[in-house]
Amino acid sequence: MSTGNLLLIFCVVVAVSPLGRIRLGGKDARPDYSRLSWFSMLFGAGMGIGLVFYGVSEPVSHFTTSMAGGAAAPLSGAADDAAGARDLAMAATIFDWALHPWAMFAVTGLALAVFAYDFGMPLSMRSAFYPIFGKAVWGRLGDGIEVLAVFATIFGLATSLGLGAQQAMAGITFLYQISSSPASILGLIAIMAGITFLSVRGGIDRGIRILSELNMLVALGLLIFVLVTGPMRELLADLVRNIWVYLQNLPALANPVGREDTGFYRDWSVYYWAWWISWAPFVGMFMARISLGRTVREFIAGAMIAPSLLGILWLTIFGDASIAHIVAGDSAGLAKATLDQQLFVLLGALPWPQFTSFIAICLILIFFVTGWDSGTLVIDTMTSGGRTDTPLRQKAFWLFAVGGIGVMLLLTGGLTSLQAGSIATGLPLGLVLLLMCWGTLKGLLALHKAI
Repeated sequence: MSTGNLLLIFCVVVAVSPLGRIRLGGKDARPDYSRLSWFSMLFGAGMGIGLVFYGVSEPVSHFTTSMAGGAAAPLSGAADDAAGARDLAMAATIFDWALHPWAMFAVTGLALAVFAYDFGMPLSMRSAFYPIFGKAVWGRLGDGIEVLAVFATIFGLATSLGLGAQQAMAGITFLYQISSSPASILGLIAIMAGITFLSVRGGIDRGIRILSELNMLVALGLLIFVLVTGPMRELLADLVRNIWVYLQNLPALANPVGREDTGFYRDWSVYYWAWWISWAPFVGMFMARISLGRTVREFIAGAMIAPSLLGILWLTIFGDASIAHIVAGDSAGLAKATLDQQLFVLLGALPWPQFTSFIAICLILIFFVTGWDSGTLVIDTMTSGGRTDTPLRQKAFWLFAVGGIGVMLLLTGGLTSLQAGSIATGLPLGLVLLLMCWGTLKGLLALHKAI
């Protein structure tokens, strides 16, 4: 938790300082992608499946259980009515998905981009530590950093793939009454592996970029549908209120000591922070690969602030619509549904449930492919000394290796095993990210001095 706070402070300080004017790749460098394509790829690689999975279930869980008030509430004051419980639930949910996780990604991406584009070093984790350890990073010390980053990326990505497969199968079961079994989940993952292989073969321009832009359009369409068919006026008002409640209680939520709300603190925030940290090498390296020509300030804003606002919008529409449904009576049984089914139960209570549930399944599967594709490319780059021109068979190896680990974790322990895999790599990699801030700061100061 302290690591998350320090990384967020680092991003804010660098962005508002004169260092924010430095352009990645030099003053004459220009971006390879439009802002829309760039942002779509950032968001799709960063949080797609997780946000769809937890966008309904986390607000509902907090609203109906520990966050409803009393000593379990992490915010100031007890929630003794539905409105207060709603505020607690939404503030806690937004805290888990907004600024902190994106700061972890931004720190990693900025470090890799600076040393790759401005210092001509390999696009690898070890490069960011050159200002601290010198030539030692090209030896066993650097190998250790890379191995840790690869393991963290594999488990973080496997967690997301497991969540995506689990929720997509829950939607198929809800929509088509096909039972969710190990065999059906394996069949679904096998089909998605074939599609992901075609996307990997197409590369970033013909694969990830096209799918990411399609993802944004589908997600926006589903978001607008839930907004229009739900209590639209109340949801729009809730958007402003949620941002205010989140910012108002951010210090209390980010406080790492003396917490009484251990259920929320350990089971949600600590798990999320470890998951985000384990994802940082993957998302950060992917961010770096597509961010040539951006200024440091633009990079941090695009990688941290813009996705946070979009995430708050998504959580508000889906979370508050679900809470409003529960307060109104919850005839569909939303509060009692499993985590992976709650999105489809919500859509089932709205018009055209068959169509919208099908669209939601498609959205999950597209996020599934983009996350698996971009993760494969990043792991391949990390294990190749920063090279991006490796043969297709090597990329295919990592694609199926990550998928296989995700399948094993999912089938042997479900969500608990997926969470444990991410948490196991969170702490050591968190210390690596803090050191990365130091190396990045030294690199940026050297560039600023040379201007």
